Amino acid sequence: MLCQACQKRPATVHLTEIINGEKTVSHLCEQCAREKGEFNFDFPPFSIQNLLSGLLNIDAQTGNQPVEIAARKQQCENCGLTYAQFGQIGRFGCSQCYTAFGERLQPLMRRIHGSAQHVGKIPKRAGATVKLRRNLEEMRKKLQILVAREEFEQAAILRDQIRALEAKIEGGENNE
Repeated sequence: MLCQACQKRPATVHLTEIINGEKTVSHLCEQCAREKGEFNFDFPPFSIQNLLSGLLNIDAQTGNQPVEIAARKQQCENCGLTYAQFGQIGRFGCSQCYTAFGERLQPLMRRIHGSAQHVGKIPKRAGATVKLRRNLEEMRKKLQILVAREEFEQAAILRDQIRALEAKIEGGENNE
């Protein structure tokens, strides 16, 4: 798509304005958008290390941590990497770092991925059993909620479904 203003360069800025219920869409190149004064394209440089440092509450420039974090400064016993260094370089020094910093990684993983537990793709051959186990785990969580709410009739029904699913999983593993 070409720029609507100059009709020469590709449109890289897409502006949607809604004024008094009227929607107008403009497709401009960066140069024409600058000339119109719509945007400031002078963004600070971005790096993964800056992103990670922000998530870890570490100043990317100095490596300084807030006082409460600095008081609990941790270091991997195997490779000597500190948590602040991990925040600056964005990767661990060895496999033991996961254990050394495990407690502090949980909230970080939740912020980045939405969960601290990996729920990636499942191989097709092993997929049926893994899916059943995930379903079983969800059902157990629902059962706890029902019991806490004292909805015992629904909890009993769910308990029976869980037992049937456990038997199905147990039978499937014995056959493999």
